[in-house]
Amino acid sequence: MSTDPNDKAAVEKRLWKELDHTRFGMLGLTDSHQHFQPMTAFAEPESGQIWFFTKDDTDLAKSAGGGAQAMFIVQAKDQDFQACIGGVLSTARDTARIDKYWNPMVAAWFPDGKDDPSLTLLRLDAKDAELWISKGGAIRFAWETAKANLTDSTPDLGDKVHVNLG
Repeated sequence: MSTDPNDKAAVEKRLWKELDHTRFGMLGLTDSHQHFQPMTAFAEPESGQIWFFTKDDTDLAKSAGGGAQAMFIVQAKDQDFQACIGGVLSTARDTARIDKYWNPMVAAWFPDGKDDPSLTLLRLDAKDAELWISKGGAIRFAWETAKANLTDSTPDLGDKVHVNLG
């Protein structure tokens, strides 16, 4: 899917679409020595929030507590789109969202169901994102790489775009 990097509204729309479609990425705190962790995202473009299920005793939940700077990194399944979303991560026990996003995949992590006392949500209030949008897929990648090696030039594989979200 081609997206004009100069059309910020289209880029932001693509970000939320890809996030909804891919769902999986790596979440971590920017001011921490903890490694980023794989998480499943539940995006709400209208509010600029991304929600994650976790247990309240995880390092990430303990560190996010009252709010911490975080990043969520996502890559589209066809690898033509990557994004790093920055914002403030906090914990919340939001029963409406637990009900809204509960599914068999989430249930597998919480044997006591929605009433599991350790169940909590992480909420990322997205502030901005850096996106990389590739052009032309695998064939273009191979062509640009070969051309660059033959001409001592840099491959033209796509665009990098920054968008403000909050």
